[in-house]
This record gives sequence, C-alpha cells and structure tokens, in this order.
Amino acid sequence: MTSTVTAATMTVTITESISLNGVDYGGTNTLTIASVNEISKRIVTTTNTEAIILAFGTVIAAGQFDETKVMYIRITNLDDTNEVVLTFKNENDDEFAVLLDKGQSFIYNGNTDDTNKGLINTMDAIDGAGLSVSLGDLVNITADVPGSSGETADLELLVACL
Repeated sequence: MTSTVTAATMTVTITESISLNGVDYGGTNTLTIASVNEISKRIVTTTNTEAIILAFGTVIAAGQFDETKVMYIRITNLDDTNEVVLTFKNENDDEFAVLLDKGQSFIYNGNTDDTNKGLINTMDAIDGAGLSVSLGDLVNITADVPGSSGETADLELLVACL
C-alpha cells in the first residue's frame, strides 16, 4: 500500500520579547525542517520514579522512533508546581541531565547531515573537565519528578520525523 501522507515543511519559531529602558532586546529565530512526514504528540504523566519517555533505535514501536529520521524533539513541562529531571542517554551509556522547571520547554534537534542524519552522533557527556568529544547516538530520554513520593508532572512530547 502506498502512503497518502504528503511530507511537509515544519517551521519552528522562537520569539523572545523584552524591552528594558525603552530598548528592545527581543528576537525571533526560525528553523525550517523539510520533508517531515511523521508527527507524534502526546501527554505523559511522570512520577518520582525514573522512566523512559522516548526511545530511539532501528525498530519503530510505541514510544520508539527511528534514530535516523528524528529531526526535532520538544518536551514541555505542563505542570504548574513540579519540576522534572530529563536524562539523555547515548549508545555509549553516557548521560546528561537537565532540570525542566514548571512551564518550561526543552528542544533537542536532529542532525540534517546526510552521513549522520537524525540522532546519529549527536550527544556526549563526561564527568569533569577536558571533554574529548566522542559523540554517540541518542538512545533514550527518561523523566522523573525529584522529591517526595506521590508527586507527578504532565509532560507534552512532540517528535517530528522524516
């Protein structure tokens, strides 16, 4: 069966708006991603137990995406109280974590290079100074709410693929 989905260009626009003492310090940046033909958008509830929210590899399954086709990931903390820790892990078991406060978003972009397209060779992490960069493929993103048992937060996940 031939697909009836027509690929389209995705446009991501980030706008900052601020004026201090009558001087505009705002700005707008736009990214376009051609040939997007798959969008996954969902809301998940995370708890204080770390759990995989997105996975990447060569197999496509529920919550798992083809690592060579992912071009854009946005994770937004929809909670009005709790922060969330996002942990990014690559194929070398390197991890880095970021704190996503209430109402904030984190964007992770795929690579457009034809040799290393998508999430191939896009992430590295090391403890301490003197990072000798050895990029690996992003394999998953986990989330958890730091702190007391019973705390939860809703996350909106958006993934755009070629």
